[in-house]
Amino acid sequence: MNGWRGSPHTFLLIIGLLLGAAVLPTLSGCSVGSQSSLSRVIEAVGDRLHPLPPDTAREVARFADIYRDTATTPVQDRLDYFKFAFKRVRAKYVREVPDAQLVDAAIKGVTNLKATSGSVPAPKVIEAGLDAMVTSLDPHSSYMNREEFNESFIHTKGEFGGLGIEVTMQDGLVKVVAPIEDTPAAEAGVASGDLITHVDGVSIKGHSLSQSVRRMRGRPGTSIQLTLKRKGVPDFEITLKRAVIKVRAVRWRTVGRIGYIRVSRFSERMEGGIVKAFAAIRAEMGHEPDGIVLDLRNNPGGLLDQSIVLADAFLNDGEIVSVRGRSASSSRAFTAQEGDLANGLPMVVLINGGSASASEIVASSLKYHGRATVMGGRSFGKGSVQTIIPMPEEGALRLTTALYYGPDGQTIQARGIDPEIRIETEKVPAKRRREADLPGALPAQKSEGATAAPVISNTACPAIKGGRSPVRSDAEGDHTLGCAIAFLEAGSKQKFLAAYGQARSM
Repeated sequence: MNGWRGSPHTFLLIIGLLLGAAVLPTLSGCSVGSQSSLSRVIEAVGDRLHPLPPDTAREVARFADIYRDTATTPVQDRLDYFKFAFKRVRAKYVREVPDAQLVDAAIKGVTNLKATSGSVPAPKVIEAGLDAMVTSLDPHSSYMNREEFNESFIHTKGEFGGLGIEVTMQDGLVKVVAPIEDTPAAEAGVASGDLITHVDGVSIKGHSLSQSVRRMRGRPGTSIQLTLKRKGVPDFEITLKRAVIKVRAVRWRTVGRIGYIRVSRFSERMEGGIVKAFAAIRAEMGHEPDGIVLDLRNNPGGLLDQSIVLADAFLNDGEIVSVRGRSASSSRAFTAQEGDLANGLPMVVLINGGSASASEIVASSLKYHGRATVMGGRSFGKGSVQTIIPMPEEGALRLTTALYYGPDGQTIQARGIDPEIRIETEKVPAKRRREADLPGALPAQKSEGATAAPVISNTACPAIKGGRSPVRSDAEGDHTLGCAIAFLEAGSKQKFLAAYGQARSM
């Protein structure tokens, strides 16, 4: 076995300083005649030394008027907090956005409170404005309050409280990108593509994604009722119990002489899990497997550095992905180093419409370098980088600051990854919503047309039972996995297509 090393890369999606050594219980105002902690922090980083241009300052003044009219005690501290965030959005977002557009969105967020004059605490007014302003940019940017910011650290470690679903927005409703395995949502039958219309009987229409997610959070063990909209069936309700979600990032099994590895999420647990999976497969077989299936179906992504680790595990050289922002200084390319964990074994990577972000980076790089054959359905197309920018003392901005580009030089955003062999699944609608269909999604850049791929029906392949398929129950078996196994056993693409039938090219 070639020597394989741990991650040569560390790329934290957190910039700026964690401002303030402690998070104060409240930031609702300041004492008369004294400077608040928030004021001192903003002053310490020199934010007040860099005033906005006159035209921009006039736009912000429009928001200030709404803030002063709505807040019970419109202290300057909170307005400075808003300006701090506004400056970061204005400077760091992946593309330039007109000042008036940002301020209009913030004002709409406050007016949506439908509050009478002087009736809302100042922090709530500012949060409503920031929430609306940032979420107006694209489906993946958001303002995180203190609790959400703290939870974001727990989430990347693979253990957090909740229902176990990755979500985005679609038509004013919460869309399930993918349920996470072994969670209340997965066990209750929540499926990729489901739309959540009501939480505990109350409509979520008109609420932002962060507001809707906040309503679904709660103490582990408490119950929540969701109303779901699913294509082809009447709307229905399910009741779930919130739980502490412990995501097992990597699972493995053997199917005959083939090793199967399922990566469900790119958390900090992924790197150790993939090494253990290979060691366990070799130990169970007593020899090298004939091939490896890497299953990334319904994997919504996670940490960028873990996607680089996974791709690098199977590549000896070459570019994995590049990240490009508004300026050259914010762009960076990541390349593989020598060492193949699979020792050059034939590989298949499985993807579908629920494979997003980090999953697409891995599939793109292994496909481009000819290291693996990508099979399944076209991926989701989430090719944007979110940077967490901490705010003074509490909260953070989750801001889209760059786009991912595959080693072919083309952006993944709103395009996705096309498989080399498309597996049609009869039970999945032909038109499945993806990143490009989300309101406000960053558009795809001009790219070369996709090469026509052979298409076969998954029912032509044997069903593999007894595993934990991300798209099939154990009782049904997994025909798509059966296609991947059959491909590796056939020994070549031509032999596989000859045996299982090429329906057409797309």
